[in-house]
Amino acid sequence: MAKKKKKDDKKSKKNDDLKKSSKKHKASKKDEKPKGGATLAKSLRDELAVSAGFVLADLDPGSTPGFDGDKDDAAEAMASVADELAELQERLYADGRDREGRSVLLVIQGMDTSGKGGILRHVVGAVDPQGIQLTSFKAPSKEEQAHPFLWRIRNALPKPGYIGVFDRSQYEDVLIVRVHDLVPRSTWVRRYGQINSFEAGVIEKGTAIIKVMLHISEDEQKARLQERLDRPDKNWKFNPADVDEREFWDAYQESYQALLDKTSTDEAPWYVVPADHKWYARLAVQQLLLEQLREIDPQWPAATYDVEAEKARLADT
Repeated sequence: MAKKKKKDDKKSKKNDDLKKSSKKHKASKKDEKPKGGATLAKSLRDELAVSAGFVLADLDPGSTPGFDGDKDDAAEAMASVADELAELQERLYADGRDREGRSVLLVIQGMDTSGKGGILRHVVGAVDPQGIQLTSFKAPSKEEQAHPFLWRIRNALPKPGYIGVFDRSQYEDVLIVRVHDLVPRSTWVRRYGQINSFEAGVIEKGTAIIKVMLHISEDEQKARLQERLDRPDKNWKFNPADVDEREFWDAYQESYQALLDKTSTDEAPWYVVPADHKWYARLAVQQLLLEQLREIDPQWPAATYDVEAEKARLADT
């Protein structure tokens, strides 16, 4: 009897949770507390958004802004909103079936080993893949080089109803090209304004943009590269060029500071996520995506047919 009661209680709780998730989700007026006792700020967007005077070098890559828990607490906090995130994403996808709904673009930038792959697996991978458009930008092809730098970016924008994810992005064209002097200074300087205008147009057409910089320390990057060399199951992830790029660490930090200064706008702010703790970075990006979807609050589309008539027709079969 005790086992049956426990099972019934668990089933009842699940049903209650499903009912709650079907209602409009609103952020709590107070900070949320996972069961472990850790406190999660009600808005990590407020905690992580770049504001005037932001100095990248002053942000500790090992810090956990807006969260005072540990790895286990972060896993619990992520699990506690997984159903809500999945439902919001499904509603977004359903609402975009007529190609006129909203969409979301998640831009992920960061130094090598900063955890971009882990974000894709643990955050983006937790929702329905049919509603995801993932683009990993590498060095531009000959065809892409024949067009303006934003051409390939525009072609990869998410369709209505989709969450688009950029693993690297248009910002490579003001980062690596600046660090390695691949184009004239006058060219990459113009690109900051071109990117801002481009993003403003994308937002105006109904796509919300979440721009995330994963901020890793030089020492942590070295440790992660060492792990890739030490573990045979990670050797495939190691790229000798990553060691070469470490010689340009300071130049990259300077370039990141410049793009944060010049392209963090009211419409599309940058969020700098400390990334020395992978578990915190994943929690933070999940919360940023969740907050954006809550704000959009996509609704289930109304049926385009007579529901009662179809019920009657089905009953007759």
